[in-house]
Amino acid sequence: MRKFIDTSIMAGLLVVTAVIAAVMAFHGKATWLEAVSFVTGAACVWLTVKESVWNFPVSLANVATFSVVYFNARLYADAGLQVVYFVLTLIGWYLWLWGGKHHTALRISRTGALEWAWVLGALLVLTGGLWQLLHYVGGSSSFWDALTTSISLGAQWLLNRKRLENWILWIVADVIYIPLYLYKELYLTSILYAVFLAMATMGLMQWLVTWRKQRAFAIEPMPAEAAA
Repeated sequence: MRKFIDTSIMAGLLVVTAVIAAVMAFHGKATWLEAVSFVTGAACVWLTVKESVWNFPVSLANVATFSVVYFNARLYADAGLQVVYFVLTLIGWYLWLWGGKHHTALRISRTGALEWAWVLGALLVLTGGLWQLLHYVGGSSSFWDALTTSISLGAQWLLNRKRLENWILWIVADVIYIPLYLYKELYLTSILYAVFLAMATMGLMQWLVTWRKQRAFAIEPMPAEAAA
């Protein structure tokens, strides 16, 4: 019953996003390209929560459209991030299919202390470097653009390795993205990230349930440090 309710809520959110996107684009409150990005983005997160490998081809379409939307808004780091996402998405697609033990599909696993230290350290360095670069080229909201870009890259890294904690980083990024896009008058995108926030929260809960079931049946993958 719980799984049915969660699926219904997620499907409902996806339908709502499609309706909102169509209405706002029709009334000129958003471009049709932003509307397409809106819908494919929501679909991608929904498929990820469901652990469907089809989230990756949908993600490729999403990053292609969002790169143009962000560039037009002078959010250069986010625009460039979409190019990086494109490459990471291809890698993640491969890993989910064949990155597990004996070249099998990946299972949900936890992020070990060593991997967390590496990811958080990389986020600090990347945020500082991007902040200076974006300030130099005249980007808008340089610090927040750099910070959200770095967090999103860390989240994508963990997602590609099917780490449960990827959802924590997505949630943090979404909380920052919502007011940032409101400030940039990307209202539809801001609404999308509010939907992302709800979906990411549900994703964290659903993946946690799955991971606990794996552990109960003694099929939990090794932590990052042990597998290294």
